[in-house]
Amino acid sequence: MVRIIVRVTAALLSLVLVGCAEPAFPRDPDDTLQRASGGTLRVGVSDHPPFTEVADDGSVSGDEVEIIEGYAESIGATVEWRDGAESELVELLDLGQLDVVIGGIASDSPWSKHAAFTRPYTRVVGTDGKAQKMVIAARLGENALLTSLDRYLIEKGLRA
Repeated sequence: MVRIIVRVTAALLSLVLVGCAEPAFPRDPDDTLQRASGGTLRVGVSDHPPFTEVADDGSVSGDEVEIIEGYAESIGATVEWRDGAESELVELLDLGQLDVVIGGIASDSPWSKHAAFTRPYTRVVGTDGKAQKMVIAARLGENALLTSLDRYLIEKGLRA
């Protein structure tokens, strides 16, 4: 009887200890969030005012630039900017050469097959009069980074 009690106690203690461990999910197969935290967040930016603006000298500004700079600060990262066309930036994202892409990307963008999107952080009315939900693109499968970015957007009250 004592052996049974010891075994049951050991099993319960094991379950408690496992429950206290750091969760393994969401994960980044390529450890993007871990690499960027305290390091460098590689961000692709396309010119799409007022969300993003790329000056002739390569400097960037705009609402999404401010969001990314705030997020990077929250994880102790510096931002490495790379400007270009959306198609080029999404390809670099897919290849793992960028962590995030910004530039006025709508939630119904055709890039949704090539990138993961945050939850919409704002809603705007397009030139066609239809409401669009704006998102930030991240590499497919890098769920810890995406979740971290989503949490930041929510903490800042940015929701569509």
